[in-house]
Amino acid sequence: MAAEKKNTALATVDTFQIVTGMEGLDKELLAELEDEMDDLDDVKGISCRHIKIPSGGGKAYEVESDDPDDPDIEKEIEAVINFAGLKAVGESVEKPWEYYHNNITGTLILCDVMRKHGCKNMIFSSSATVYGDPAEIPITEKCPKGEITNPYGRTKGMLEQILTDLHTGDPEWNIMLLRYFNPIGAHKSGKIGEDPKGIPNNLVPYIAQVAVGKLDRLGVFGDDYNTPDGTGVRDYIHVVDLAIGHVKAIERMKKAKGVHIYNLGTGVGYSVLDVVKAYEKACGKEIPYEIKPRRAGDIATCYCDAAKAKEELGWVAERGIEEMCEDSWRWQSANPDGYRS
Repeated sequence: MAAEKKNTALATVDTFQIVTGMEGLDKELLAELEDEMDDLDDVKGISCRHIKIPSGGGKAYEVESDDPDDPDIEKEIEAVINFAGLKAVGESVEKPWEYYHNNITGTLILCDVMRKHGCKNMIFSSSATVYGDPAEIPITEKCPKGEITNPYGRTKGMLEQILTDLHTGDPEWNIMLLRYFNPIGAHKSGKIGEDPKGIPNNLVPYIAQVAVGKLDRLGVFGDDYNTPDGTGVRDYIHVVDLAIGHVKAIERMKKAKGVHIYNLGTGVGYSVLDVVKAYEKACGKEIPYEIKPRRAGDIATCYCDAAKAKEELGWVAERGIEEMCEDSWRWQSANPDGYRS
């Protein structure tokens, strides 16, 4: 029996969105992700097989049409979800040039390509760091941008302004600025998670590598902040809740034009030691740690009021800190060496 003919091309469907910043996912994982996103009508009839890097740079999906006789499945790209960028606060203080060059230049190049192809809709991965040391807690979208304390946050603040100016100069641009608080966790399958190289710059991957035995102990940067236990307090959000927020933003963009800003967080602050305790419960092990000096660029407390996202996007973070830690541990314990396991 002859194999079923498939028509393959680098293409999109009518309302396809390009996603930047997704290194490390193989074709099997992409297929699983696609299966779980069946509620997105936009991807019906298209199967992601793998990510290619075209000779001219950038990334594109190789897809297959369900219609073997379809002579041309190329369609208009509707929007770009821009996750790409370097993202560690402490590292950015040590490597400012790399952060400014990568994050800002890369986004400018992306915007240039988008406008050349008539695509002027972007969901931008911004950050709570744009608030600096916040003027109010919990932080609303109306909170003024403070003095941003690190180059990572400054790149996000600059890019928010650049994208806003794009819309001012050309009102056809529609921008959703999603200010993430602290994404953690992993996919519940245990097959997709965070895989940093070397000593992690972010708290939960650091804890996870101590729990799995790759690192001896956790470094806690500062225990003299004005917080209940002296360690920094942050608003941790499950990465799956964050992903759902982007789907809601795409839906909203179809109706709400212009520039819109949303906080994506739980509205609950947890200290570093709170997270350590939650992770110990998830993995059933004690997490050894040592107190170190404060890290440059860090602040004491940061958590949000996400009421605007609830009202306008219909989005609420549903997963708590225990589930975030459980899912992180499921990923790390099943994949001690990350995607190389």
